[in-house]
Amino acid sequence: MNNSGKYLFSIILLFLGVLLLVLLNIGLGSVNIPLEDIFAALFNGEVSRETYRYIVLEYRLPKAITAVITGSGLAISGLLMQTLFRNPLAGPYVLGLSSGASLGVAVVIMGASLFGGTFAALFLSKWSLVIASSLGSLLVLMAVMLASIRLRDTMAILIIGLMFASLTAAVVSVLSYFTPAAQLQQYIFWSFGSLGNLSWDEVSILAIFWLAGILIAISCIKNLNTLLLGEQYARTLGMSIQKNRLKIILATSLLAGSITAFAGPIAFVGLAVPHLIRQIMPINNHNILVPAVILGGAALMLICDIAAQMPGNEFTLPINAITSLIGAPVVIWLLVRKRKFLF
Repeated sequence: MNNSGKYLFSIILLFLGVLLLVLLNIGLGSVNIPLEDIFAALFNGEVSRETYRYIVLEYRLPKAITAVITGSGLAISGLLMQTLFRNPLAGPYVLGLSSGASLGVAVVIMGASLFGGTFAALFLSKWSLVIASSLGSLLVLMAVMLASIRLRDTMAILIIGLMFASLTAAVVSVLSYFTPAAQLQQYIFWSFGSLGNLSWDEVSILAIFWLAGILIAISCIKNLNTLLLGEQYARTLGMSIQKNRLKIILATSLLAGSITAFAGPIAFVGLAVPHLIRQIMPINNHNILVPAVILGGAALMLICDIAAQMPGNEFTLPINAITSLIGAPVVIWLLVRKRKFLF
């Protein structure tokens, strides 16, 4: 079997692994649901307990879909950023999008104490947090895109993104200092990230943004391969660096911004998954990397979510903590074993 055949086989295995993990994610939890009841609930068959149908359709299926969207979206965003900046430490939030979203949510949650009664209840509704997070990400996105139009140096854009992140983190710290404990605790809980609180309407909206971001990322595959040869060489091939940069930033912003708005700031996945896939498939061809990273991100997030919900227990651990606890040792081990970044 040649290399292309091996890589295709690996992608098929990843796809089958994601399907298996989706079934495990739906079946395991505080109440373990048998496989036959999962299929019966999904295909309108007869379940042994009617409560299983409600659990599967109204809670665990949307949570599993959210995990797939979140993992794949953050992973492909990380791949885009690492290729654009040619930096192995770049991730989906390197442009300051997460910090902008955090600032928007912090202003709403910590500012709610300034208003009373109806205003506070309105400010602290689920949709108000989503809107605030989206607006925060959008403002940072607009600033970064304006900078990318004026600047020719890609690394300068990276530095500007990091400066926006530092600036917004400083504002959040000041707000935290003057905020009562109850509001501060609510903000901290939001920062843990969550996959299980989305309704079908919210999952549908998130899926639309995810699909738009994925399609833009796929349209950049040829240019991503060219960028690996260096920006100067890409220009000699007739590629518009600025136009391509804007498309990559837009795709990352749609994916990372919408995921942060609906699921909170989930760290590590976007940074780690491209490295994990490159260690499994030592190749820089984005025709292979893009689908592999999408599937790898979905698989990792499903594994982390299964671990977070602690099957057989009523407790659910913060997804942010689990992604780092599970993923970081694996990446360290792989990189030490391979002893190099593939770029």
